[in-house]
Amino acid sequence: MTISCLDRTTSTVLVIEDEIIQNKIIASQLEKEGYKVLRAENGQEGIFLWEEHPDIRIVITDIRMPEMDGYGVVEYIREHETHYTYILVLTGLEGHDALEKALILGADDYVSKPIFKQELLLRLQGAARLLRLEGQEALVFALAELAAYRSGETGLHLVRVKAYSQLLADDLRVQQPELGITRSLAQDIAKISPLHDIGKVGIPDNILHKPGRLTVDEFEVMKTHTTMGGQVLRELYEKNYSNFLLLAYEVAIGHHERWDGMGYPHGLKGTVIPLSARIVALADVFDALTSKRCYKDAFSFDRARSIITSERSAHFDPMLVDSCLRLEDKMLEIQERFQDKGQ
Repeated sequence: MTISCLDRTTSTVLVIEDEIIQNKIIASQLEKEGYKVLRAENGQEGIFLWEEHPDIRIVITDIRMPEMDGYGVVEYIREHETHYTYILVLTGLEGHDALEKALILGADDYVSKPIFKQELLLRLQGAARLLRLEGQEALVFALAELAAYRSGETGLHLVRVKAYSQLLADDLRVQQPELGITRSLAQDIAKISPLHDIGKVGIPDNILHKPGRLTVDEFEVMKTHTTMGGQVLRELYEKNYSNFLLLAYEVAIGHHERWDGMGYPHGLKGTVIPLSARIVALADVFDALTSKRCYKDAFSFDRARSIITSERSAHFDPMLVDSCLRLEDKMLEIQERFQDKGQ
């Protein structure tokens, strides 16, 4: 089994294992297959190497180690990564609970000890497939930016919506544990949020840039950006079954649904609307209210808060409105930090 040219971006692997012999064996096996391997004997050393070598895309880490265990490694990487790192954990006698904890924290897969070379290489093939998808997703994000610019919005709109979505998802993760939002899911919702309006690339300019109120017929055309964006992302999902793209599809097609069922395109109501779409919907509307658009001036933060609050249980999930109120200081900080020029 050899590495194809498509795997060059995933060819650097970091092995974190405190059992020196095991560490050397894994490294040797991977080097024979063409991987560049960096080795660490504890979590702290591993994190140092990961930060010093941005070409590391795959980390193989033991769970039980001195100084920093595997849980700490997974958690640290997920909180600080700027591009996705595929994490494999090595499991011995830790049991199901330990493995479940590692996966909840953000590990992607696991390999049981004793390690069989063929199994390890097959797991790494899976990692390579996922990381190649990241390149496809980067292209999709570029299209999202194109859609934003076409509709007269700046790239900072996407940055703000992403930051608001992250705040809201993280707050629900802590305040509403029954929802089952993991740290990794909260990050994914934020990452895919820029794709919510990707369907606007298909809306005619005379409607997209109209400074006044749209006619009934024009608004019907504008509403199709949800189904057009959803269709594109659904088709991409069906080609590679990336859960990331499925999440993006939910947001693109569902971010104009309303809690009271009066939204579009399908008139979904309450919790039938995917949680990801509910989160991004509030983030998007909050940013639209507090930003200048071709058809309106920016509203003050207080006025935006008042509008959001008045739409509790109507436009928005009441749980998310409560979350927004808890986070208003942080949301104001984001709004001021990433403010458009001239606003």
